[in-house]
Amino acid sequence: MKRIAAIQMASGPNLSANLTEAGRLISRAVDAGAGMVVLPENFACMGIQDVDVLKHRETEGEGRIQTFLREQADKHRVWLVGGTIPLFADDEQRMRSSCLVYNEQGEQQARYDKVHLFDVLLEEDDETYHESATTEAGDQTAVIETPFGRLGLAVCYDLRFPELFRRMLMDGVEIFAIPAAFTAITGRAHWEVLVRARAIENLCYVVASAQGGYHVNGRETHGHSMIVDPWGIVLDELDNGSGFVITEIDLDRVKNIRRNFPVLEHRKIPCEIPHGG
Repeated sequence: MKRIAAIQMASGPNLSANLTEAGRLISRAVDAGAGMVVLPENFACMGIQDVDVLKHRETEGEGRIQTFLREQADKHRVWLVGGTIPLFADDEQRMRSSCLVYNEQGEQQARYDKVHLFDVLLEEDDETYHESATTEAGDQTAVIETPFGRLGLAVCYDLRFPELFRRMLMDGVEIFAIPAAFTAITGRAHWEVLVRARAIENLCYVVASAQGGYHVNGRETHGHSMIVDPWGIVLDELDNGSGFVITEIDLDRVKNIRRNFPVLEHRKIPCEIPHGG
């Protein structure tokens, strides 16, 4: 069995401060035995305005944030799921919200661009989100082989679209890593239910790394980073503030549950959406 950790932060607009905090938490998680660490969505920058993050866009393979991720993975000899970072998009006015995965040598192993974009009105406190104004959606899934099992990637709002996870299941996924920044309102209502549902219906581990706290831009994120096993049991959870959750991943448990409770073999309706290798 191997240990995976999910980092929780309350990132602000200062890139240097966020990277310092992320580095501190990665180090703590590794000291606790983590061999893979998952960072939250927007870990490197949560701007005052949504457009602020555009000034930190990078070309894939270059840039300060990617250098940080490579160096952290190599320094700690840890697999690192780099939350999301802003990469240049085809549309010059927008970005891709990209989750990059690095192995213990700091080599990039995967890229997933967030598919579902958060365009909503939260009437409870009159908050409006229009993620598509600054972000260009991806159109492929990402599942890769790791020493911890077959890892599938999703980001925040993706959690509400079970067909995305079913598509990854067809590629043999055993663990989902989900960087997120759920709002306080939507998080209180739906976060735990959705995270546990994705674990239960796919009989997979879910490692959900969240933003959690009050941000300089005046918004509040829900936190409650958690790791859930294939039976829907919450193995570790952090309600708010900076820190991490950590647990052992037991692939034999995945195999045993799937064998004894063969719900995945009972599916009748196929799920076909575009996917990448």
